[in-house]
Amino acid sequence: MLMTVLDGSIVTVAMPAIQSDLGFTPAGLSWVVNAYLIAFGSLLLLAGRLGDLIGRKRMFLAGTGLFTAASLLAGAAASPGVLIAARFLQGIGSAMASAVSLGILVTLFAEPRERAKAIAVFSFTGAAGASIGQVLGGVLTDALAWNWIFLINLPIGIAAVLVALPTLPGDRGLGLKAGADTLGALLVTSGLMLGIYTVVEIDQYGAASARTLGLGALSLALLAGFLVRQATAPSPLMPLRIFRSRSVVGANLVQMLMVAALFSFQILVALYLQNVLGYGAARTGLAMLPAAAVIGVVSLTVSARLNARFGERRVLLAGIVLLIGVLGLLTRIPGSPGQANYLTDLLPVMLLAAGFGLALPALTSLGMSGAKEEDAGLASGLFNTTQQIGMALGVAALSTLAASRTESLAAAGRPASEALTGGYHLAFAVGAALLVTALAVAATVLRRPSRTPAP
Repeated sequence: MLMTVLDGSIVTVAMPAIQSDLGFTPAGLSWVVNAYLIAFGSLLLLAGRLGDLIGRKRMFLAGTGLFTAASLLAGAAASPGVLIAARFLQGIGSAMASAVSLGILVTLFAEPRERAKAIAVFSFTGAAGASIGQVLGGVLTDALAWNWIFLINLPIGIAAVLVALPTLPGDRGLGLKAGADTLGALLVTSGLMLGIYTVVEIDQYGAASARTLGLGALSLALLAGFLVRQATAPSPLMPLRIFRSRSVVGANLVQMLMVAALFSFQILVALYLQNVLGYGAARTGLAMLPAAAVIGVVSLTVSARLNARFGERRVLLAGIVLLIGVLGLLTRIPGSPGQANYLTDLLPVMLLAAGFGLALPALTSLGMSGAKEEDAGLASGLFNTTQQIGMALGVAALSTLAASRTESLAAAGRPASEALTGGYHLAFAVGAALLVTALAVAATVLRRPSRTPAP
């Protein structure tokens, strides 16, 4: 988990160095990120179900091994084509390992308190990976070379495999006959791949272009065909019984809204620090470290106990309220470097990010709570898939809105820093609205806990 999340954030800092060294065009450079996202997001659901069928340990080990090998290829890349191919392979390996991780965790820790603690550690690792990636990306790129942002995965991947081999219990799975739906696999993978490709290309072609609308409609048709197939197939790849759980459906919907909204925190705050305040890559990462620290403290020390005491639904609602405060404060950040003060304008935002530490473990528990053991890999893959879809939609929508607002302000004669900040303000406001929607969904769709709270 650390390696996968770290890889996603560490690349963004090194993009200028990669472009300069390998001769990427501006349009081609985006595929260093897009190739990974498309492979990762489109294969999560399939990989999760295959983990249930052939064994989650096998899928985890194979995915981790492929990701590690692809990282070596990326670090040795001497041309744009090789790097993009390596990133696509990284996405495949990451999907294989990530899709079954939560399924392994919830089957290993069946007792509610132990499961809550394990999910808290799991959520913390993801948050830590994102923050460490931003700092480490700047340090490695400045001190060594961009290649090392990929080569750093080698010791982590090898260690993960060596620990997993003796530690994770073997599971044979249900067997391919329990869900060998080749047509369903083709429909869902092609539909998700085409959909994510369409979203990541919105910046280039526009949201209302005939190309975007046509490909989007085709993607939806493929996914609709997949659902029809699952309702009629004798051995469905994704048994639709998983959607009978309100907790599973509600948690996935809330996650999609949250991830789309919080793209504006993870990425746009970093852009504000660099483009408006003039921070370097390493300094930007350090400026965002307080957020990682409070998320870690809350995740590891209090989230499991709060979930046991008050129930995941209430803790999730409290976390979302704090996150609404994060984006609300960000709509007021100054547009001039001379007016901005980190201690008064940004540090309170970083501290309110403790809402991540409350919301993520609670949401993960709810997203996995309605799945039977034989569907744990599928539920894990579904939860990760909605996360990637939310991220892709957030990147496309909020970055497009911010860029459009910045252009209009610049055309009106506003200084560059004020025009950029105005664009960020709009994205933060829309992100806050998405979080308010997520709060409403969580309050109405997710059931109140039926168990008696622990003393």
